[in-house]
Amino acid sequence: MLVSNEIIKESGIQFGTSGARGLVTQFTANVCAAFTHAFITSIQNQFDFKQVAIGIDNRPSSPAMAQACAKAAQQLGLEAIYCGVLPTPALAYTSMQDTIPCIMVTGSHIPFDRNGLKFYRPDGEISKADEYTILNATAEFEAITDLPELTISNKAAVQYIERYTSLFNNQMLAGKRIGIYEHSSAGRDLYAPLFEALGAEVISLERSDKFVPIDTEAVSEADKLKARIWSKEYNLDFIFSTDGDGDRPLVADENGDWLRGDILGLLCADAMNIEALALPVSCNTAIESCKRFNHIIRTKIGSPYVIAEFNILAKNYQSVAGFEANGGFLLGSDTKINNKTIKALPTRDAVLPALMLLAAAKERPIYNLVSLLPQRFTYSDRIQNFSTKKSIAILSEAKINPDLFLSKLVGNGLEVKSIDLTDGLRMILSNNEIVHLRPSGNAPELRCYAESFSSENANSIVNKVLRNIQEM
Repeated sequence: MLVSNEIIKESGIQFGTSGARGLVTQFTANVCAAFTHAFITSIQNQFDFKQVAIGIDNRPSSPAMAQACAKAAQQLGLEAIYCGVLPTPALAYTSMQDTIPCIMVTGSHIPFDRNGLKFYRPDGEISKADEYTILNATAEFEAITDLPELTISNKAAVQYIERYTSLFNNQMLAGKRIGIYEHSSAGRDLYAPLFEALGAEVISLERSDKFVPIDTEAVSEADKLKARIWSKEYNLDFIFSTDGDGDRPLVADENGDWLRGDILGLLCADAMNIEALALPVSCNTAIESCKRFNHIIRTKIGSPYVIAEFNILAKNYQSVAGFEANGGFLLGSDTKINNKTIKALPTRDAVLPALMLLAAAKERPIYNLVSLLPQRFTYSDRIQNFSTKKSIAILSEAKINPDLFLSKLVGNGLEVKSIDLTDGLRMILSNNEIVHLRPSGNAPELRCYAESFSSENANSIVNKVLRNIQEM
């Protein structure tokens, strides 16, 4: 017999900001089974269920990992409902409606040589406390020697589309030309039917047979250029895309300019009349200065930290939500849209913010909605293949003398007015610009976020900081 915590420890896999992540070579059949046994046994005394739902993204390694998870579920006497390739929020939504747990096999936006597992209890995404329990569980199981054939159920995909088409008139997007940058997104087969059901004309853009690691927080220059070209070539009103597992949106306005994820979240929350927000510390400060929300609380980066605040906010506010700088929107309470109730979905979602932005843009163009906000601009990028140990060492040294560190990074005579250690090192400068450094929780990367009074300056700060760190 194998023991789950021993197998997981030997694999070297840990939880990041969203799910367990590691190299594909680390996710053997027995490691996937160990995680599944640890997860299921850790919640069996809290919930009554006989099924577990499993979904995957389009990574080459995902089907076999799903088979291993399904085999482990069968060892536990559960029926494995295989939902195939679909967005993470679609799987999570069906899981919550059916009050069963689910497992999403995905590495989100990280390169294809890596993968991961996301876990959802019948009541939603697992917490940091749940992650600790999974890592330390001592569930015993037999080694995986064969993988089962899996038959796809389309129920979750259908329910996800209906969740949104039921809220709006079927001509809500009539006259709109919407481009869908499909690449290898897990939701690419759902988005065209969804937008078409609301009256839009859909143009498919650049579907890929190879996995494309789109990072909605660090959009490449190539993707920026593509969007502007597509917008003109196809006369598009809107471009929609997501990261690998379809929980982080990437949307472009009428000019083909990609919106920052936190600006998209702000406009969505405003359109929904959300009262209280939980946000990671990396989000744009325009959210506070626009004065459109009753209460805002800042958290560490990662959806579990945002979700952890929802129950607290719900004690004083009826409508509660959160979003991240990557654009993922988390609905923390049942909410009314067009006098119809949309149920809470406390996990990252890409479709809701896109649709709410399009609804808000019925009266004025998207670029105009953005221009009416306080003009604070953010930018972020990262150094890839940069060890977490090295990142921590650099930030530890920086905290001792942040002014000296800033002079080495930027060298413009500015001083550090204050620092925020909520997650990494966030330096608020004497001219109210912001430089924020933190190790990624999902991959060996050092991320840099900047906020300034112009997009050009924010970009310049990030590029200069990351270049100087590499030279150090």
